[in-house]
Amino acid sequence: MSLNSLLKQTGALGAAAVIALSAAAAVAAPEIVAGPASDQACYVPWSKDTKFFQYAAKKGPYRIALANGYVANTWRIQMIQTAKAYAALPAVAADLKEFKVVSTGEDVAAQISAINNFIDSGFDAIVVNAQNPQAFAPVIRRAKQAGIVLVAFDNILDTQDAINVNVDQKGLGELWAHWLDKHLAKGGKILEVRGVAGTSVDTDRHQGIHEVLKSTGKKWEVIEVSGKWDDGTAQKATADAIAVHGRFDGITAQGGDTGVVQAMIDAKHPFVPFAGETENGFRKFCGKHSGDGLLCSSAGTGPAQVAVAMKTAIDALKGKVVPQSIKLPLAIVEHPGFKDGENYYSNESDNFFVGNSFPTCGIEFTAQEIMKQTKDNK
Repeated sequence: MSLNSLLKQTGALGAAAVIALSAAAAVAAPEIVAGPASDQACYVPWSKDTKFFQYAAKKGPYRIALANGYVANTWRIQMIQTAKAYAALPAVAADLKEFKVVSTGEDVAAQISAINNFIDSGFDAIVVNAQNPQAFAPVIRRAKQAGIVLVAFDNILDTQDAINVNVDQKGLGELWAHWLDKHLAKGGKILEVRGVAGTSVDTDRHQGIHEVLKSTGKKWEVIEVSGKWDDGTAQKATADAIAVHGRFDGITAQGGDTGVVQAMIDAKHPFVPFAGETENGFRKFCGKHSGDGLLCSSAGTGPAQVAVAMKTAIDALKGKVVPQSIKLPLAIVEHPGFKDGENYYSNESDNFFVGNSFPTCGIEFTAQEIMKQTKDNK
């Protein structure tokens, strides 16, 4: 049906609504353009087939929201603190009329409702760490129809209608599995400490681990427990697993790794090869106990992913060219490369993710800049 036909049928009152809807639709979808990105060093396309987006430029300053889900672990807390630290940088603050943070827990419906509220409130861009990548189709359509820039990071969205910012999470799982394979010549019994169920990060890392272990042809027995990327939860899950299953030959954990090692120490479990994340406390243990058999691969991505997502949202609002899917580098340290003061810090808190910077994007924070921020909704 043509616009003129719609206007005839709706009358004067409906005409304004139809015109408004038509105008919104005209600016909603980004134009697919030829690359490269406006900031090639920062915005690395995920693959050679990645599309490039260009939104119609919008005059700032902008209203940007962070819609987070789960918050009860150190990575998520540091992520929110990093987002606030980034928003407080003078050059970034000049582009922001408002920056709003909401964490909704593990309730997917609550997170979707929060995003809908941001859409209804007229925010210019929404940055999201999604609880479930497949559940967001309706809200993605709403954001697109409203002309809102939607950027997902870490736990990304299963769509090509929003911008995704992430590391190769499956590749991270593969890296960890290769570390265990390298140090366990005959295979063995592995403790796999998983993250938050239902998230794309947990699923992708788990899949990468198991595909590599299966491909080795060795005999593996993998015991899975849920650590929710949290030290306390992972420590208890590990302690319970040791009590039930006895000795493990190797361990891989997606987070909460400091708690996992502490559980080994408390249970007097021998140190074994360990492939894990980038917590400062974990790396302290790796540096201290490498001579005792704790041979570590510490790899992951810092919570500063959120700052890259925010930078992407601002640049997209300014009409700059960005990839639809952006690939970030991993921060990796492996035995015997752990060095105090360089890739871990014995004088800093255990509850801090090292490697929380992306220099190619101009994003680098000290621990002090991040830790003075709060995790609270605001």
